[in-house]
Amino acid sequence: MKKHSATTIILKRELFTWFGSFMSWLVTGLFLISTGLFFFSTFFIQQLASLRNFFSLLPILFAFFIPAITMRLFAEESRSGSLETLMTLPVSSAQAVAGKYLAAFISCAAMLLPTVSYAFTAKMFGNPDAGPIIGGYIGALFLAAAYSAIGLFASASSKNQIVAFFVGFAICIILSILDSFLIFLPAGITNFLAFFSATTHFESISKGIIDSRDLLFFISLTVIFLGLTIKAEEGRRAA
Repeated sequence: MKKHSATTIILKRELFTWFGSFMSWLVTGLFLISTGLFFFSTFFIQQLASLRNFFSLLPILFAFFIPAITMRLFAEESRSGSLETLMTLPVSSAQAVAGKYLAAFISCAAMLLPTVSYAFTAKMFGNPDAGPIIGGYIGALFLAAAYSAIGLFASASSKNQIVAFFVGFAICIILSILDSFLIFLPAGITNFLAFFSATTHFESISKGIIDSRDLLFFISLTVIFLGLTIKAEEGRRAA
């Protein structure tokens, strides 16, 4: 199998499996119901044409829904034994991880895509600032990229999908709510821990302020957890 095609083959297989499953429609449906409630509660109840509530809760929603997307990618194959078959093929751990990661990220982007209709709705009935909306979706993609890597690592660390989900959820939710606990800590510790808050970096981008430090945080988080996933797979092959 050619190096340049192995990742693509795995990517296509995972996308076909995911979008052909009932789980994909369930996860996407629940996500859109959840985000729709937050957006339209602002739109109709507060009579405000804004996506602020939607973006403010997106890190917590992603912390739940993205691990649901990624939990099966390695864990299910480990349980069924098909991962051992994959290991016998001329596919490196990095290629396998890359293919599955890209499938997870594309699946997350596809789940997010219908919410663009909220922006059009807000624009139709109001005059929202385009900067925060564009920044919010850019931040959402970087957030999804990082959480997909975390979820993939959780899946590679367990043979049980449920365990993989909860491990991924635990890591993502800690990164999502860390900023909520900073007010109880001394200023010196707060400034240090604030850097590790995914919500803090996401909110900065969602204000329409594209700071390289925020982007670097999500890129670093993604690279670190992809590296840990590759190490986990290499350890599994060596076992």
